Amino acid sequence: MQLLIVEDDDAVATALADAVAAAGHTAQCVTRGEDALLRHREADMILLDLGLPDMDGLEVLRKLRLVTTTPVVILSARNDERSVVRGLRQGADDYLVKPIGLTVLLARIEAVARRSRMSSPVSKLLQVGELSIDLDTREAQLGSRALNLTAKEFDLLTLLAKHAGSVITREQILDALWGDAFVAVSRSLDVHLTGLRAKLERPGMIINVRGVGYRIEANLQ
Repeated sequence: MQLLIVEDDDAVATALADAVAAAGHTAQCVTRGEDALLRHREADMILLDLGLPDMDGLEVLRKLRLVTTTPVVILSARNDERSVVRGLRQGADDYLVKPIGLTVLLARIEAVARRSRMSSPVSKLLQVGELSIDLDTREAQLGSRALNLTAKEFDLLTLLAKHAGSVITREQILDALWGDAFVAVSRSLDVHLTGLRAKLERPGMIINVRGVGYRIEANLQ
């Protein structure tokens, strides 16, 4: 498992990296929240300190949860009840108070990983009404009509279909398709959406939720 350690104390970061390496994992260390937002897609799990030099760790967590469901374990010296509750409510999968024994830390990491695997079944075929998407062959079909999609159009349609009936924010789409939700590539998203809608030939199939994002209808006929 690849872990991203977000910790500005070099000694602590090194100890964490050594511990997870000894357990058979690999680790990458960054010291700033901004770096975590840029590199989170490379990780299977994130270990997040709250006292970072450029932004509060809870703000990092809030931004991460806009774009990813990657498990996040908070490691912090903040042991007050308010911080723990805020961290868990904002989407942390676990909250551990420093100092923590490395054996306990590894056990908690494995527990979070197990829960994540159990809640994320992998399906090779997506079906939303008449829309069928084969993830292996990267082919999509609407009714009996094959859709001749570009790679980005296919990825965009797949992302929307995986969350059929729910709104996907622009940040989530930009992060999933371009790797960074915090870079101004919104125009590219608009171009690909226009192309995808034209090929679907189904007005109203992809709904624009103003100021939030997009939704594909789950009960398409």
